[in-house]
Amino acid sequence: MPKELKALETLAAYLPNGSYATVAKYITTYSIQLTITKDRKSILGNYKSPMPHQNHQITINGGLNMYNFLITLIHEIAHLTTYVQYRNTVEPHGKQWQAAYRKLLDEFVELNIFPNDIIKAIRLTQQQPAASSCAEVHLTKALSNYDSNAAELEFVERLAVGQQFTTPDGRVFVKGEKRRTRHFAKEPATGKMYLFSGVYKVKVL
Repeated sequence: MPKELKALETLAAYLPNGSYATVAKYITTYSIQLTITKDRKSILGNYKSPMPHQNHQITINGGLNMYNFLITLIHEIAHLTTYVQYRNTVEPHGKQWQAAYRKLLDEFVELNIFPNDIIKAIRLTQQQPAASSCAEVHLTKALSNYDSNAAELEFVERLAVGQQFTTPDGRVFVKGEKRRTRHFAKEPATGKMYLFSGVYKVKVL
């Protein structure tokens, strides 16, 4: 079996049932070099336009649940198709990218592969796509319901002021007051204050 086909078969394990054929169509049509990384906390995915004689490159966080993996991949494919049409003449998350993202989301929703809560969140996202799925609060919440550790973690916004929690790297914080869209938290070990997104998931102590 050709190496490329083996790579595509490996990709199927990361995707919701029923989505593989459509994803494979885009990967083969645009000759995408897709890299699945180890779990990364700071970035979900990224797209890199090709240099001469190179392929389009997309990198996706391999620690994402299958729905989040697919949504992130769709986000990056929208960057690719926007680049193919406009090159570097438009804003990265401008109206051209938003239109491409909406169209791709429609295509995948029509496959009937997403649970109802995610479909509802996708429809809200299509009204005003954001630069990252993390910035789309409703979509982030819906996708997080399908994380393997969903029952063990809680959103920072749902914690009471004064509640202690730990981040994935084991650091301990005490939640403070909310300021605009983010929440202050103090790290007792250092006395330093940090800001957390309300939809950042932590373990309650």
